[in-house]
Amino acid sequence: MKQVLFSLFVLFGSISMTFGQMTVSGKVTDSAGEALIGANVTAKGAAGTGTITDIDGMYSLKVPSGTTTLVFSYTGYDTQEVAIGSSNVVNVTMAEGKVLEEIVVTGLGIKKEKKALGYAVTTLSSADIELKPEADVTRVLRGKVPGVNINQTSGLAGSGTNIIIRGYTSISGSNQPLFVVDGVPFGSSTSPDRGALGGNATASSRFLDLDPNNVAEVSVLKGLSATVLYGEAGRNGVILITTKSGTHNNKNDKMSVFVEQGIFVNQIASLPQDQDFYGNGFDNAASGAFSNWGADVRKPGAQGTNLAADGTIAHPYDRAAITAFLPEYKGARYAYKAYDNLQGFYQKGLISNTSVGASARVDKTSINFTFSHRDEEGFVPLSKLKRNNLSLGTNTTLANGLTLTSTFNYVGIDKTAPPAGASTSSNPDGAGASSLFSNVLYVPRSVDLNGLAYELPNHTSIFYRGGNDIQHPLWTINNTRDLEDVNRFFGTIGARFSVTDWLSLNYRLGVDTYSQKNSYQINRGGPQVPDGLMVTSNRTNTIMDHNLNAQFNKSLTESFNLDAVVGVNLRTDNLDRTFTSSTNQFVYGLFAHNNFITHSNSSDKYDEKLLGAFATATLGYKSYLYLNLQGRNDWTSTLEKDNASVFYPSASVSFVPTEAFTGLTNNKVLDYLKLRVGYGTSAGYPDPYRTRSVLSTSTRNFVTGTGTVINTNSVSNFFGNINLKPEIHKELEFGIDAKLFKNLIGLEVSVYNKKSTDLLVNLPLDPSTGYNETAINAANINTSGIELGLTVNAIQKKDVNLSFNANFTTVDNIVEELVDGVDQISIFSIFTTLGSFAIAGQPYGVIQGTKAVRHENGQRLVSSQGLYASDNNLNLLGNPNENYTLNGGFNFSYKGFGLSALVTYQDGGAMFASLPSTLMGRGVLQETDFDRFVPVVAPGVKADGTPNDVQTSSINHYWQNGGVFIDEMRIYDASYWKLREVGVSYKLPSSLLEKTPFGSATITLSGQNLWFKALGFPPGANFDPEVSATGVGNARGFELMNTPTSKTYGGTLRFTF
Repeated sequence: MKQVLFSLFVLFGSISMTFGQMTVSGKVTDSAGEALIGANVTAKGAAGTGTITDIDGMYSLKVPSGTTTLVFSYTGYDTQEVAIGSSNVVNVTMAEGKVLEEIVVTGLGIKKEKKALGYAVTTLSSADIELKPEADVTRVLRGKVPGVNINQTSGLAGSGTNIIIRGYTSISGSNQPLFVVDGVPFGSSTSPDRGALGGNATASSRFLDLDPNNVAEVSVLKGLSATVLYGEAGRNGVILITTKSGTHNNKNDKMSVFVEQGIFVNQIASLPQDQDFYGNGFDNAASGAFSNWGADVRKPGAQGTNLAADGTIAHPYDRAAITAFLPEYKGARYAYKAYDNLQGFYQKGLISNTSVGASARVDKTSINFTFSHRDEEGFVPLSKLKRNNLSLGTNTTLANGLTLTSTFNYVGIDKTAPPAGASTSSNPDGAGASSLFSNVLYVPRSVDLNGLAYELPNHTSIFYRGGNDIQHPLWTINNTRDLEDVNRFFGTIGARFSVTDWLSLNYRLGVDTYSQKNSYQINRGGPQVPDGLMVTSNRTNTIMDHNLNAQFNKSLTESFNLDAVVGVNLRTDNLDRTFTSSTNQFVYGLFAHNNFITHSNSSDKYDEKLLGAFATATLGYKSYLYLNLQGRNDWTSTLEKDNASVFYPSASVSFVPTEAFTGLTNNKVLDYLKLRVGYGTSAGYPDPYRTRSVLSTSTRNFVTGTGTVINTNSVSNFFGNINLKPEIHKELEFGIDAKLFKNLIGLEVSVYNKKSTDLLVNLPLDPSTGYNETAINAANINTSGIELGLTVNAIQKKDVNLSFNANFTTVDNIVEELVDGVDQISIFSIFTTLGSFAIAGQPYGVIQGTKAVRHENGQRLVSSQGLYASDNNLNLLGNPNENYTLNGGFNFSYKGFGLSALVTYQDGGAMFASLPSTLMGRGVLQETDFDRFVPVVAPGVKADGTPNDVQTSSINHYWQNGGVFIDEMRIYDASYWKLREVGVSYKLPSSLLEKTPFGSATITLSGQNLWFKALGFPPGANFDPEVSATGVGNARGFELMNTPTSKTYGGTLRFTF
């Protein structure tokens, strides 16, 4: 393997070098004499030779011998060409003019003028992404792109991220977007070994392998008219990432080096605020109960409390099962008081992020190199992440005009996470699952979590409960591991040959391959998995992508220009997986499968091929009217021959009135206006082997008493459907882009409607058929939405800049139709009575569960004991989809000082939340700090319809009426405010660095998720609704005490040389 990597490194790193011969310098100013910062200066006729002006408007550019003209351009000003003449100093005063045309990256990495596009594209630069505390590049995008919803599965280091662009349009298929890195599809799947109940919230999404500090640019393609060239893979949107190793922007013939060192603090963000006056027990008396409805710690010796006069109770470990091993607890007393459990349990983890990089250009060859190392501690000792990233990119143009490009990227990840099994009440709900956080969060206030011993000499977990049915969190910390090891290589080799000045031929080979090893380890001795468990998996995933195309760009007449691409694409995906599960550990502490008594093994292999032919053509008329026609035909291996070929057409029109009409060209209000409309289509293919029933082979199914091995063959429980068709998606999009008052205000609006039909669904079969499940085309969904983006450049001066930005998103996902005979389809289920469903006429993913029995007048029915009864049928409880999301922020700079912030508001969205309901029901939260002897009257009516006046105790009301027994009582409004990002930076003046080796020096302080307020939850819960406890997938609106969220803050030093 090392030899292969070395060979690839040499191949991708081969370059040739020559030198330039002439330096021109000067200053660029506006008509008022103010320096223009960041103006572009290029040498005409010398491709790739250019620079930008510094903070004083100064530039210095080395140009090839024979260069006679420099080209100066700047946003909002007319481009100027200036002769160099006999002097090497060229000063330029630029005149205000039309807004400089913006160039963006579109499908297949093709760069186009933004005004020519008939669809929405959002582009972020490296400044929006790098130097942040976050390891996951996608989480840095949160709040910055309208129409994109990004939720984390937990606050643990390296946990997964759920990304949804323009809503959910598939029920059983993936709704995650396609990632394309340096022009090549990038495997970004999340591959948990366990389901949501078993703790899949800790599983990583593979875009964790990308280093945010090596990202040069991110473009988000949202609509089908923008993504059609990617075929089926682009149906959920496309996120185009250009790495610094894949760019070649160093226009100077000298080397540039940077060094960055970031140090951040990682701590729990959503820490509940507990009451401090009542301990564990029931009915205001101390006991070893789960709940916190015990005695008042302020009243030692009070009658009926079981408290001694000195405020102590019998030690929870004074029981025979423990004193037989630990006799010191026999007859011991224990202080019944409020202990500092949560603050003492969680830690402040440190994050160290180091990056070094270099770029150089010599003549027509450029090279970029970056290495990064990240060492991250989570907010619990069991959470760690180490990542190494190595990137190299080269670009060279040969004498014959052939341009060769290459990128090489290696990633190594070592991650450790705690078990995060889901819990709706006490212990984990999933079989064989272990959970750290649920057992921590509801520990009664009078139990010393951090002070009580956690195990016997034989390593059996012990805790305060008499039946030893609660696992001590410290035992969990020391006896469980969820490990992940990843090694990944991805890279490209490309060639471009210009046949003429208007025709070029291009070929690119992309390779993305990784191996992922997971190991889930639990020692014997804990009540959650008493006999111990070890589950390992090995995955090898490889994508090979070939793309061959011809690009045509030519002015047909003075008025018409044609920009076209035609090509073919071949993609192969190969996945190999093996699983081994072992139970009944023999020797404590040894994790090897041969140290377990019972084993089960499985392996599978998936191969998928996709061949596509595509074409796109943009006909431009006088730079103000553009017609864009696109199409792609795919042939897939996952459908039968009659359904394997699918054609996706697309068309869009862009009209720029400010270019078309003389009266709008030079007005003082409207600088730029574009009207656009686009129509696009796509499809959705089933996973491999959905159309054929698969034969499984077991070579060691039985072993007789004499040692004879019996092999078996069996047909899988899944019935293959040869009549499966692809899902079909069609979208119509309208938009307006405008800039006003000399680029003071920028506005982008998109309105769209998407129809998704023949959606693939897995449905259960009657076992009498010999199968349990099959796939059919069974549903239609309609998705519509509005996206707004607003930018206000309030101040644009030499030393002071201030801009405000905001975006607004609203999406309406409606399940329009289900196949005859099907009333609803389960998207995710916790129990048979609780889950997320697709129901005709309802929003996508509505939550159903149990609710309180109603009187015929619709109000809750209260029994003679003052309690609600539960209707255990499936009842509609809420819509988890928010009404809208609003993000707003600002960027301010004064000379070398910078300040920025980003705030998010989400309106609506129902959430089933275990944490607040459980802590309220158990009397832990600060909201339960009241006189508990005062009875409660539950809202509702009695059997005769009159208002309820039956009193019940506070424990009965909060535990049974509002605790964990009725799902309806655990549904909350997920509206929230959040301070998503804050950043402060200072760049040292160049005058202070003149006698140092540094070209620049910058210090940046930043923080993420520093403050939030969930409007529909008890304030004491300090709850963060921006979490997806069901893992990466199609269900949303569930929090299951898996893991809390985190906040990070710290600083980065960056030096360039």
